[in-house]
Amino acid sequence: MSKTILVTGSSRGIGKAIALYLANEEYDLVIHCRSEVEQAKKVVNQINELGKTARFLQFDISDRKQCAEVINYDIEENGAYYGVVCNAGIISDNAFPLLTGEAWDAVVHTNLDGFYNVLHPVVMPMIMRHKPGRIVTLSSVSGIMGSRGQVNYSAAKAGIIGATKALALELAKRNITVNCVAPGLIETEMLGDFSKDDIKKNIPAQRVGSTKEVAAAVAFFMSEDAGYITRQVLSVNGGLC
Repeated sequence: MSKTILVTGSSRGIGKAIALYLANEEYDLVIHCRSEVEQAKKVVNQINELGKTARFLQFDISDRKQCAEVINYDIEENGAYYGVVCNAGIISDNAFPLLTGEAWDAVVHTNLDGFYNVLHPVVMPMIMRHKPGRIVTLSSVSGIMGSRGQVNYSAAKAGIIGATKALALELAKRNITVNCVAPGLIETEMLGDFSKDDIKKNIPAQRVGSTKEVAAAVAFFMSEDAGYITRQVLSVNGGLC
């Protein structure tokens, strides 16, 4: 019987890499986007070409009502998920004295509230499957050690770690693991303008990571072999912290 995994924010970047990696690991996928529908459809087509089933959902993870409506409908139509990867998120960086209330709210409501908004509708159906399940959240090196110019992002990502550990305690006896992957500097659009000299100076591995390396960590947590691993944070950061 196939196992279906919802990956939020999977129309591009790390989320897309995770979805494609999981498809190659023989999972079926639910691709999610907020606005990039055409890109999401391309990812679905790529997965279909691999011989796996994929569909896409469109919703804003910061919109609690919309999340519940779309996810509940999908579960009613297709059944509960085996796994969920909470990847979607945004940044809005600035030095703290210049950080606006709007930037704080947008980042916290999307990145941290999104944890509740996405997982709350899916957890009980996962429990009712009476089978093993997997939840993987995406934090960041910023959530572990803090990052200059990212007070809002660091706060939200640190909150995700705490929420992940607490949820893992609640679901452990249900045979549902809850773990976190915390990427460092990864080659995506969100990397921004970090110079190569800064990267070599600050990262022991002296390079940025690839999206595939993050995806591999997520796929391990999703696997049957990781069934006795829960409440953990795996950093994928080249030794940065």
